[in-house]
Amino acid sequence: MENRTILNIYTDGGCAGNQNNSNLGGWGAVLEFGPHTKELFGSEPDTTNNRMEMTGLLEAFRAITKPGQTIHVFSDSSYLMDCFRKKWYEDWIRNGWKTKSKKDVSNRDLWEQLLPYLEEHDISFYRVKGHVNLDNPALDIGSLYMKFCQWNGGGFTMDEFRHVVEMNNLADKLVNDGIDAIR
Repeated sequence: MENRTILNIYTDGGCAGNQNNSNLGGWGAVLEFGPHTKELFGSEPDTTNNRMEMTGLLEAFRAITKPGQTIHVFSDSSYLMDCFRKKWYEDWIRNGWKTKSKKDVSNRDLWEQLLPYLEEHDISFYRVKGHVNLDNPALDIGSLYMKFCQWNGGGFTMDEFRHVVEMNNLADKLVNDGIDAIR
């Protein structure tokens, strides 16, 4: 069996003033392939948190230069992770891009750009709790680790969990860098 290096992608998105007509959005992504990392971030005015979460993943996918990669995506966006893990998009496509309640699917333009990557690569999606400060002595890391394993299966060690959290925090920092760039 071929020994392949997994491309890990950690993404995040955020929006300062998400519910307001005028706001600032940012996205961040970290691509990790063996010892190599690449950090990406950007911003957009007058957007939503979900659009920024999706844009972070889309820009990470666009940065991939080789087809047929084995990819693990880590995100704290339940919206993004649930869509892929529960395959909501299959029902949306079958229903003419309508939800079960017959409403137009939000962010269809971004979903349509993201979906082709599922065919091009072998991608697994993992949910992470966002904004976790591992240096906080009052934090029950064991409980967070158990929740992470409950969400994603038990195939992660505590050290791997800590690394995922650290990289998710880096993606969150990049979101803020993106927002700061358009302030």
